[in-house]
Amino acid sequence: MGIKTYKPTSAGRRGLASITFDDVTSTQPERSLCVAVKKHAGRNARGVVTVRHRGGGSRKQYRIIDYRREKYGVPARVESIQYDPNRSARIALLVYADGEKRYIVAPLEVKVGDQLASGPTADIKPGNAMAIDRIPLGTMIHNIEMQPGKGAQLVRAAGASAQLLAKEGVYAQVRMPSGEVRLISTRCQATIGQVGNVDHGNVKLGKAGRARWLGRRPMVRGSAMTPRDHPHGGGEGKCPIGFPGPKSPWGKPTLGYKTRRRKDTNNMIVRRRQKKNR
Repeated sequence: MGIKTYKPTSAGRRGLASITFDDVTSTQPERSLCVAVKKHAGRNARGVVTVRHRGGGSRKQYRIIDYRREKYGVPARVESIQYDPNRSARIALLVYADGEKRYIVAPLEVKVGDQLASGPTADIKPGNAMAIDRIPLGTMIHNIEMQPGKGAQLVRAAGASAQLLAKEGVYAQVRMPSGEVRLISTRCQATIGQVGNVDHGNVKLGKAGRARWLGRRPMVRGSAMTPRDHPHGGGEGKCPIGFPGPKSPWGKPTLGYKTRRRKDTNNMIVRRRQKKNR
């Protein structure tokens, strides 16, 4: 697995950098674990666009991912590592000892033929899932639950990993990829190791067409619009945004404006994530 660059034989190839797909061992998905997904192009039930710049893209089927890993004590063999068009990480097809097949997010260093397990009897090795109270301090983890038994919700993207820092009673301190330190119940389950496909962040699309294949439509600058379409629009020539600062198309502050309303979970955050240097 690595990044592949190209000779600048065209404008689209000049800035192109893609993944080599060396880690992918099978191109055919497991049909029993695929479901059809109907596209809505960013529209809600009334047909109104609620998420802009979405639409088109290649057809794809959704792969059902096992985020709960509740087959405790049943060993599983990694049959293949596959590409998933619905996420940045690779997925691994597990075949359990009883014959059942399930997809999981493929961890780094997990290869075809490896034996994985979950539950209180599982070993501390990449790909195994268990409750946080059984994981040693300092271990890198991913696929972390926020509520016991609900399934993994945190740290699921390509190359992501969190670190278990401390355990205090029924809660554990986990440092997230953003640098935020958060309290999570020790009864919640997590997977050992780091998510694979670590080179995903180095991919460069190279041309607008590849973004359209992914279902991303063009994004127009607000300053290029008219005043009725955007608060930044209008004026003669190129005008600055002006006071009091940048706004969304609906007049709400943006770029640094705090929108978090979940004050009931503030006590679960030990340290806020690190601010980026602009």
